[in-house]
Order: sequence, then structure tokens, then C-alpha cells
Amino acid sequence: MDVDPRAPGVRVAHVVRGSPADQAGLHVGDRIVRVAAAPVASGGDVVHAVGVRAVGDSVEVAFVRDGKAEGAIVLLAPFPSQDDVMRMDLVGASAPPWKDLDVVSGSSPTSIASLRGRVVLLDFWATWCAPCRVFVPKLSALQARYGAQGLSVLGVSTEDAEEVSLFAQRMSLHYAVAVDRKAETTRSYGVVSMPTLVVIDKRGVVRDVSIGYDPTADARLDATLRALLAEAAN
Repeated sequence: MDVDPRAPGVRVAHVVRGSPADQAGLHVGDRIVRVAAAPVASGGDVVHAVGVRAVGDSVEVAFVRDGKAEGAIVLLAPFPSQDDVMRMDLVGASAPPWKDLDVVSGSSPTSIASLRGRVVLLDFWATWCAPCRVFVPKLSALQARYGAQGLSVLGVSTEDAEEVSLFAQRMSLHYAVAVDRKAETTRSYGVVSMPTLVVIDKRGVVRDVSIGYDPTADARLDATLRALLAEAAN
């Protein structure tokens, strides 16, 4: 939620797919002005008004859409983990478009649309992230093993381009690495933890999301990639 001092309430900046807000019909751009009887001046007001109620309660939300006052009844659900929020929002939906990605190592298209027909492994990472450093050689191995079969691995960092490029050279990464200069792509995927791995199929649909690095999940990832590479592109 965003606050605009020029108008009352808070603007909805993003609606998680499948969430109670989504099911109630709230849209990006709506301006929430009241939750139940409580007026809203900040995102914290919304969180407090919802937080004092129980799962299963119905809450009236008053909002303004295109200058017109409207209302919706929101049925409250259990609060999901950040991992579950990402999966709700992404898995089964078209992958968000990439914005302002500059490839600093390797060669790869900087738009998801140009990779249609290929399986994409999108890794959000950072040079300072210890689990990321453990994981990147495994990503290189996956690119080497499955690249000819249609896999494209792309690492995305919000750090300085020179620092990321030097790290990629030092680690001898065998996949493309890009810098998200304004972090717009990182935000559009809802990334808050490193590493975050997004698996995208040949049609551009997100099929899996994993957050953090779990070495016991290597076999599962490998099996997922082999299954997606075997799928038809259309």
C-alpha cells in the first residue's frame, strides 16, 4: 500500500493473486479509506484493523475507485508465510515482465517473452549471500546439463554491475547474469529473501518458486526441470 498526501486513505499498490483482497474484488489503484469502522490514513491502519479480528470474520472495506466511493466485504483468512505469499501470487500465472535488466556476464535476452519455448530458471541472488554462493555452481551445472535441451538460467542481482561482473568471472559462472538497476523486476516478483528461484515453463508460466537454499531439494529441482523440458511449447 502507498500513501499519497494529496488524497485520503492508502492506495493499493499490489493485490496478491488468490488473497482475500483479490477474492473480494479489490484492484491495484483502489484507495482504501476505511476498514470496518476505522478510518485509514496509512498501511499500518489497515494492518491493525484487520489484525484485531479473527480468521473467518467478514470485514467491510470502503475504498475509492476512479473517483467513486465503493465497498467490499472481505473474508479474512490465515496469514500466510512470505514463501506462501510468493507462491500464491506467482505459481500458475504468467511470469511478470522483466524491466531494465542489464546483462553483465554471459549472453541472454533481457525479456521473458523472447525466451518463449525455453524453460527459464530465474535466480534472484546477491554476492554477499552465503547460500547464494553455494548454489551458483549448481546453477552452472544445470545450464551445462540442460542448456542444449532448452534451459536458460539467468541470475539477477540488484548490486553494482562491476561488482557482480567480477564475481561472475571469479566464480566462472556458465550462465547469464544480469543487474536489476532499479530493482523493478525484483519487486515485481515479490522477492524479499535471497536466493529466490523461479521456474518458468516454455509458455512463460511460473511453475515453481523456492526461497532459500535447501541442498536436499536438488533432486526435486532436477526432476522438475526434466519434466518441463519434456513438455510441448504450446
